[in-house]
Amino acid sequence: MNRDTKYSGSGSGQSGCARRLCKARMATSLDDIRSLRFWRAVGAELLGTLILTMVGCGSVVTWDDDGKLVQIALCFGLSVATAVWIIGHVSGGHINPAVTVGFFVTRSISLARAIFYLLSQCIGAIIGAAVLYGLTPASHRHRGSLGLTMVNPELTGAQAFGVEFFITLILVLTVFASCDKKRKDLNGSFPLSIGLSVTMCHLFAIQYTGASMNTARSFGPAVIMNYWEYHWVYWLGPLLGGLVAGLLYDNVFAMNASLLKARGFLLSSQYDNDKFPASKPKIRVIVEEEDEEDRDPLSSSFDSQRDEHAQKSSESP
Repeated sequence: MNRDTKYSGSGSGQSGCARRLCKARMATSLDDIRSLRFWRAVGAELLGTLILTMVGCGSVVTWDDDGKLVQIALCFGLSVATAVWIIGHVSGGHINPAVTVGFFVTRSISLARAIFYLLSQCIGAIIGAAVLYGLTPASHRHRGSLGLTMVNPELTGAQAFGVEFFITLILVLTVFASCDKKRKDLNGSFPLSIGLSVTMCHLFAIQYTGASMNTARSFGPAVIMNYWEYHWVYWLGPLLGGLVAGLLYDNVFAMNASLLKARGFLLSSQYDNDKFPASKPKIRVIVEEEDEEDRDPLSSSFDSQRDEHAQKSSESP
Protein backbone atom coordinates (compact mmCIF):
# COMPACT_ATOMS: atom_id res chain seq x y z
CA MET A 1 0.00 0.00 0.00
CA ASN A 2 1.67 3.14 -1.18
CA ARG A 3 0.84 6.64 -2.05
CA ASP A 4 2.79 8.56 -4.67
CA THR A 5 2.69 11.80 -2.75
CA LYS A 6 3.10 15.02 -4.65
CA TYR A 7 3.19 18.49 -3.26
CA SER A 8 2.72 20.23 -6.53
CA GLY A 9 0.01 21.99 -8.45
CA SER A 10 -1.09 25.55 -9.02
CA GLY A 11 -3.86 27.75 -10.23
CA SER A 12 -6.62 25.19 -10.49
CA GLY A 13 -6.30 24.21 -6.84
CA GLN A 14 -6.14 20.53 -6.28
CA SER A 15 -6.87 19.48 -9.83
CA GLY A 16 -3.84 18.67 -11.96
CA CYS A 17 -0.74 17.42 -10.16
CA ALA A 18 -2.27 17.65 -6.69
CA ARG A 19 -5.22 15.48 -7.75
CA ARG A 20 -2.74 12.73 -8.60
CA LEU A 21 -1.57 12.91 -5.00
CA CYS A 22 -1.49 9.41 -3.55
CA LYS A 23 -3.12 7.70 -6.56
CA ALA A 24 -0.27 5.46 -7.69
CA ARG A 25 -0.41 2.40 -5.48
CA MET A 26 1.78 -0.68 -5.33
CA ALA A 27 1.14 -3.75 -3.24
CA THR A 28 4.65 -4.31 -1.94
CA SER A 29 8.12 -2.84 -1.92
CA LEU A 30 9.12 -5.51 -4.43
CA ASP A 31 6.43 -4.34 -6.84
CA ASP A 32 7.71 -0.81 -6.33
CA ILE A 33 11.27 -1.72 -7.33
CA ARG A 34 10.10 -3.54 -10.46
CA SER A 35 8.33 -0.47 -11.76
CA LEU A 36 10.03 1.84 -14.27
CA ARG A 37 8.13 4.72 -12.73
CA PHE A 38 9.86 3.97 -9.43
CA TRP A 39 13.34 4.42 -10.93
CA ARG A 40 12.27 7.58 -12.73
CA ALA A 41 11.14 8.90 -9.36
CA VAL A 42 14.45 7.96 -7.70
CA GLY A 43 16.35 9.77 -10.46
CA ALA A 44 14.08 12.78 -10.11
CA GLU A 45 14.81 12.97 -6.39
CA LEU A 46 18.55 12.93 -7.12
CA LEU A 47 18.18 15.76 -9.64
CA GLY A 48 15.92 17.84 -7.41
CA THR A 49 18.23 17.62 -4.42
CA LEU A 50 21.22 18.39 -6.66
CA ILE A 51 19.52 21.59 -7.85
CA LEU A 52 18.55 22.61 -4.32
CA THR A 53 22.05 22.05 -2.92
CA MET A 54 23.96 23.68 -5.77
CA VAL A 55 21.80 26.78 -6.06
CA GLY A 56 20.84 27.21 -2.41
CA CYS A 57 24.32 26.65 -1.02
CA GLY A 58 25.74 28.82 -3.79
CA SER A 59 23.85 31.78 -2.36
CA VAL A 60 25.87 31.42 0.85
CA VAL A 61 29.25 31.92 -0.88
CA THR A 62 30.49 35.37 0.14
CA TRP A 63 31.59 37.80 -2.59
CA ASP A 64 31.34 41.03 -0.60
CA ASP A 65 30.76 42.22 2.94
CA ASP A 66 27.06 43.00 2.61
CA GLY A 67 24.59 41.14 4.78
CA LYS A 68 23.11 38.16 2.96
CA LEU A 69 20.50 36.74 5.30
CA VAL A 70 17.50 37.73 3.17
CA GLN A 71 19.25 36.66 -0.03
CA ILE A 72 20.01 33.20 1.39
CA ALA A 73 16.49 32.77 2.75
CA LEU A 74 14.85 33.72 -0.53
CA CYS A 75 17.24 31.62 -2.61
CA PHE A 76 16.61 28.46 -0.58
CA GLY A 77 12.86 29.02 -0.56
CA LEU A 78 12.68 29.62 -4.30
CA SER A 79 15.06 26.72 -4.97
CA VAL A 80 12.75 24.35 -3.09
CA ALA A 81 9.69 25.67 -4.92
CA THR A 82 11.41 25.40 -8.30
CA ALA A 83 12.72 21.87 -7.72
CA VAL A 84 9.30 20.69 -6.53
CA TRP A 85 7.69 22.25 -9.59
CA ILE A 86 10.13 20.45 -11.89
CA ILE A 87 9.88 16.92 -10.46
CA GLY A 88 6.68 16.92 -8.39
CA HIS A 89 4.70 14.99 -10.99
CA VAL A 90 7.41 12.30 -11.19
CA SER A 91 8.43 11.56 -7.61
CA GLY A 92 6.29 13.78 -5.41
CA GLY A 93 9.19 16.24 -5.10
CA HIS A 94 10.33 15.28 -1.60
CA ILE A 95 13.98 16.44 -2.08
CA ASN A 96 14.33 16.15 1.69
CA PRO A 97 14.83 13.05 3.88
CA ALA A 98 12.60 14.59 6.56
CA VAL A 99 9.68 14.74 4.11
CA THR A 100 10.34 11.17 2.99
CA VAL A 101 10.41 9.94 6.59
CA GLY A 102 7.14 11.77 7.26
CA PHE A 103 5.40 10.05 4.36
CA PHE A 104 6.89 6.68 5.26
CA VAL A 105 5.73 6.68 8.89
CA THR A 106 2.23 7.64 7.76
CA ARG A 107 2.23 4.57 5.49
CA SER A 108 2.07 6.68 2.35
CA ILE A 109 5.12 5.22 0.57
CA SER A 110 6.78 1.81 0.63
CA LEU A 111 9.92 0.95 2.56
CA ALA A 112 11.83 0.49 -0.71
CA ARG A 113 10.77 3.91 -1.96
CA ALA A 114 11.78 5.53 1.33
CA ILE A 115 15.24 3.89 1.33
CA PHE A 116 16.01 4.69 -2.30
CA TYR A 117 14.70 8.24 -1.97
CA LEU A 118 16.99 8.81 1.03
CA LEU A 119 19.99 7.41 -0.85
CA SER A 120 19.29 9.41 -4.00
CA GLN A 121 18.76 12.61 -2.02
CA CYS A 122 22.10 12.24 -0.24
CA ILE A 123 23.92 11.37 -3.47
CA GLY A 124 22.27 14.28 -5.26
CA ALA A 125 23.35 16.66 -2.50
CA ILE A 126 26.95 15.43 -2.70
CA ILE A 127 26.98 15.90 -6.48
CA GLY A 128 25.40 19.34 -6.14
CA ALA A 129 27.99 20.42 -3.57
CA ALA A 130 30.79 19.01 -5.76
CA VAL A 131 29.52 20.92 -8.81
CA LEU A 132 29.34 24.10 -6.72
CA TYR A 133 32.89 23.47 -5.49
CA GLY A 134 34.10 23.14 -9.07
CA LEU A 135 32.29 26.28 -10.23
CA THR A 136 33.50 28.46 -7.35
CA PRO A 137 36.91 30.17 -7.56
CA ALA A 138 39.46 28.70 -5.14
CA SER A 139 39.74 32.05 -3.37
CA HIS A 140 36.00 31.97 -2.48
CA ARG A 141 35.48 28.33 -1.57
CA HIS A 142 36.00 28.96 2.13
CA ARG A 143 33.96 32.18 2.17
CA GLY A 144 30.68 30.82 3.36
CA SER A 145 32.17 27.31 3.30
CA LEU A 146 30.00 26.36 0.31
CA GLY A 147 26.86 26.51 2.39
CA LEU A 148 27.96 24.35 5.30
CA THR A 149 25.44 24.35 8.13
CA MET A 150 27.22 25.23 11.35
CA VAL A 151 25.89 25.51 14.89
CA ASN A 152 26.34 28.95 16.42
CA PRO A 153 29.17 28.74 19.01
CA GLU A 154 26.85 30.20 21.66
CA LEU A 155 24.39 27.31 21.30
CA THR A 156 24.64 23.91 22.92
CA GLY A 157 24.04 20.75 20.93
CA ALA A 158 20.65 20.32 22.59
CA GLN A 159 19.59 23.85 21.65
CA ALA A 160 20.71 23.34 18.06
CA PHE A 161 18.77 20.06 17.93
CA GLY A 162 15.66 21.86 19.21
CA VAL A 163 15.92 24.56 16.54
CA GLU A 164 16.30 22.04 13.73
CA PHE A 165 13.50 19.89 15.12
CA PHE A 166 10.96 22.72 15.23
CA ILE A 167 11.78 24.38 11.91
CA THR A 168 11.57 20.98 10.19
CA LEU A 169 8.28 20.32 11.99
CA ILE A 170 6.92 23.56 10.50
CA LEU A 171 8.16 22.70 7.01
CA VAL A 172 6.78 19.15 6.96
CA LEU A 173 3.43 20.26 8.41
CA THR A 174 3.24 22.72 5.51
CA VAL A 175 4.05 19.94 3.04
CA PHE A 176 1.32 17.68 4.44
CA ALA A 177 -1.20 20.52 4.50
CA SER A 178 -0.41 21.29 0.86
CA CYS A 179 -0.83 17.59 -0.02
CA ASP A 180 -4.15 17.15 1.75
CA LYS A 181 -6.34 16.58 -1.31
CA LYS A 182 -9.49 16.54 0.80
CA ARG A 183 -9.06 20.20 1.67
CA LYS A 184 -11.15 22.54 -0.47
CA ASP A 185 -9.81 25.82 0.88
CA LEU A 186 -6.40 25.71 -0.82
CA ASN A 187 -5.69 27.57 -4.04
CA GLY A 188 -2.62 28.94 -5.74
CA SER A 189 0.83 27.38 -5.99
CA PHE A 190 1.54 24.52 -3.60
CA PRO A 191 5.30 24.49 -4.37
CA LEU A 192 5.47 28.20 -3.63
CA SER A 193 3.65 27.80 -0.30
CA ILE A 194 6.23 25.20 0.71
CA GLY A 195 9.07 27.43 -0.51
CA LEU A 196 7.72 30.29 1.58
CA SER A 197 7.78 28.12 4.70
CA VAL A 198 11.45 27.36 3.94
CA THR A 199 12.13 31.09 3.56
CA MET A 200 10.37 31.87 6.85
CA CYS A 201 12.34 29.26 8.78
CA HIS A 202 15.61 30.49 7.24
CA LEU A 203 14.89 34.05 8.32
CA PHE A 204 14.46 32.74 11.86
CA ALA A 205 17.15 30.08 12.16
CA ILE A 206 20.10 30.99 9.91
CA GLN A 207 21.91 32.63 12.80
CA TYR A 208 21.22 29.65 15.07
CA THR A 209 22.10 26.57 13.03
CA GLY A 210 22.22 27.61 9.40
CA ALA A 211 18.57 26.53 9.05
CA SER A 212 19.09 23.14 7.44
CA MET A 213 15.67 21.43 7.75
CA ASN A 214 17.16 18.94 5.30
CA THR A 215 19.68 16.23 6.20
CA ALA A 216 20.81 15.76 2.59
CA ARG A 217 21.37 19.49 2.08
CA SER A 218 23.73 19.50 5.09
CA PHE A 219 25.35 16.18 4.23
CA GLY A 220 26.50 17.17 0.73
CA PRO A 221 28.62 20.21 1.70
CA ALA A 222 29.90 18.37 4.80
CA VAL A 223 31.29 15.59 2.60
CA ILE A 224 32.93 18.00 0.12
CA MET A 225 34.35 20.31 2.82
CA ASN A 226 35.07 17.45 5.29
CA TYR A 227 33.40 19.25 8.21
CA TRP A 228 31.57 17.13 10.78
CA GLU A 229 31.26 19.18 13.97
CA TYR A 230 27.76 18.84 15.42
CA HIS A 231 26.75 17.04 12.23
CA TRP A 232 24.48 14.71 14.21
CA VAL A 233 22.20 17.70 14.83
CA TYR A 234 21.34 17.80 11.12
CA TRP A 235 20.36 14.15 11.07
CA LEU A 236 18.52 13.77 14.34
CA GLY A 237 16.68 17.12 14.39
CA PRO A 238 15.19 17.12 10.87
CA LEU A 239 14.40 13.40 10.74
CA LEU A 240 12.57 13.43 14.08
CA GLY A 241 10.85 16.68 13.16
CA GLY A 242 9.61 15.15 9.91
CA LEU A 243 8.45 11.99 11.69
CA VAL A 244 6.46 13.88 14.32
CA ALA A 245 5.00 16.32 11.78
CA GLY A 246 3.78 13.49 9.54
CA LEU A 247 2.05 11.63 12.37
CA LEU A 248 0.63 14.84 13.85
CA TYR A 249 -0.92 16.13 10.65
CA ASP A 250 -2.17 12.81 9.29
CA ASN A 251 -3.88 11.77 12.53
CA VAL A 252 -4.92 15.09 14.06
CA PHE A 253 -5.09 17.92 11.53
CA ALA A 254 -5.96 16.16 8.24
CA MET A 255 -9.46 16.73 6.88
CA ASN A 256 -10.23 13.04 7.32
CA ALA A 257 -8.54 12.65 10.71
CA SER A 258 -10.61 10.58 13.14
CA LEU A 259 -10.32 7.97 15.84
CA LEU A 260 -11.41 5.33 13.32
CA LYS A 261 -8.64 6.36 10.95
CA ALA A 262 -6.05 6.38 13.76
CA ARG A 263 -7.13 2.88 14.80
CA GLY A 264 -6.91 1.66 11.22
CA PHE A 265 -3.48 3.24 10.87
CA LEU A 266 -2.22 1.40 13.96
CA LEU A 267 -3.94 -1.96 13.55
CA SER A 268 -4.95 -2.61 9.95
CA SER A 269 -2.62 -4.31 7.48
CA GLN A 270 -4.79 -2.95 4.65
CA TYR A 271 -4.78 0.66 5.80
CA ASP A 272 -5.78 3.08 3.04
CA ASN A 273 -5.87 6.78 3.86
CA ASP A 274 -8.19 7.59 0.95
CA LYS A 275 -10.95 5.32 2.27
CA PHE A 276 -11.57 7.64 5.20
CA PRO A 277 -13.89 10.50 4.20
CA ALA A 278 -13.29 14.10 5.15
CA SER A 279 -15.17 15.13 8.25
CA LYS A 280 -17.82 17.77 7.76
CA PRO A 281 -18.11 20.37 10.53
CA LYS A 282 -21.52 20.49 12.14
CA ILE A 283 -22.76 24.04 12.59
CA ARG A 284 -25.52 24.71 15.07
CA VAL A 285 -27.37 27.98 14.76
CA ILE A 286 -28.80 29.14 18.06
CA VAL A 287 -31.41 31.89 17.91
CA GLU A 288 -32.12 33.60 21.20
CA GLU A 289 -35.39 35.44 21.69
CA GLU A 290 -35.04 38.84 23.23
CA ASP A 291 -36.86 39.53 26.47
CA GLU A 292 -39.21 42.46 26.36
CA GLU A 293 -37.22 44.10 29.14
CA ASP A 294 -33.98 43.89 27.16
CA ARG A 295 -35.31 45.34 23.93
CA ASP A 296 -34.24 48.78 22.83
CA PRO A 297 -37.25 51.11 23.19
CA LEU A 298 -36.38 52.92 19.97
CA SER A 299 -36.32 49.71 17.96
CA SER A 300 -39.55 48.59 19.62
CA SER A 301 -41.19 51.82 18.51
CA PHE A 302 -40.09 51.32 14.93
CA ASP A 303 -41.32 47.71 15.01
CA SER A 304 -44.77 48.74 16.27
CA GLN A 305 -45.08 51.49 13.64
CA ARG A 306 -44.12 49.02 10.91
CA ASP A 307 -46.72 46.50 12.16
CA GLU A 308 -49.47 49.18 12.23
CA HIS A 309 -48.62 50.31 8.72
CA ALA A 310 -48.73 46.74 7.44
CA GLN A 311 -52.14 46.18 9.07
CA LYS A 312 -53.62 49.33 7.53
CA SER A 313 -52.31 48.39 4.11
CA SER A 314 -53.98 44.99 4.33
CA GLU A 315 -57.34 46.49 5.40
CA SER A 316 -57.44 49.14 2.64
CA PRO A 317 -59.47 48.11 -0.48
